Amino acid sequence: MSSRPIITINRLDAERLQRLIDNASDKDMPVAEALEVELERGEVIEPQDIPEDVVSMNSQVQFTDLNRGKQLTRTLVYPHALAGTEDGLSVMAPIGAALLGLRIGDIIDWTLPDGHDTKLRIDAILWQPERAGQFHR
Repeated sequence: MSSRPIITINRLDAERLQRLIDNASDKDMPVAEALEVELERGEVIEPQDIPEDVVSMNSQVQFTDLNRGKQLTRTLVYPHALAGTEDGLSVMAPIGAALLGLRIGDIIDWTLPDGHDTKLRIDAILWQPERAGQFHR
């Protein structure tokens, strides 16, 4: 994990994510530990102060997997919302954890649980709850 841009997380998301991490199953532990490192190094701010170009929970994000040259659009969700979100990507999935808190234009190198590295670039945020005035979603 050589390239790690500074990340920004809203306080409510950080609290909810910490509860997820604290209750993670053995299967989810590698991602939970990586997510906890991200939370510890992130700047935590109030939801209404989240910039419009930051990936927060429930944001619909367009990003490119630079290793595969493939652009994807996904909505970053909590695990319980995955089934009800057509393009959902769980924050407890390796790629989901990597996207959290990044800004448009950021590139992150992220090591997957299988040991392979991936490189992701945030291209656009198509929808963000804070930008829409939904601070408690």
